[in-house]
Amino acid sequence: MSLDIDYYELLEVERTCDDKALKTSYRRLAMQYHPDRNPGDHDAEARFKAISEAYDCLKDPQKRAAYDRFGKAAFQGGGGGGGQGFEGFSDIFENIFGEFMGGGRGGGGRNSVRRGADLRYDLEISFEEAYAGKQASV
Repeated sequence: MSLDIDYYELLEVERTCDDKALKTSYRRLAMQYHPDRNPGDHDAEARFKAISEAYDCLKDPQKRAAYDRFGKAAFQGGGGGGGQGFEGFSDIFENIFGEFMGGGRGGGGRNSVRRGADLRYDLEISFEEAYAGKQASV
């Protein structure tokens, strides 16, 4: 069962809904399609997974903003034609907003600085060395 539909439609909420309405709808649908309530029903299981994926995205304000702007493409790796795939916008937003907003993880008074976050080493190599896959010890 392919559930390639809009997250808001999947959760049966409006795009302008608040967190409470989002959570209420998610809980209702999760109970309805939970695999324990529908043993052996693979469609219900697929729908439950899709509902959980949608809620995981929309409950986070940063991911929701990215989804509102770019849709599912914000979280899917790109890549076509054998090139290197793009890891998605979610990692970029987590890194950018994480730095500017104090990490976003961890609690109030705790130090949220990651070990080694302040280390940096610039290594200069030529284009040819990069193309050839030069390895260097740091």
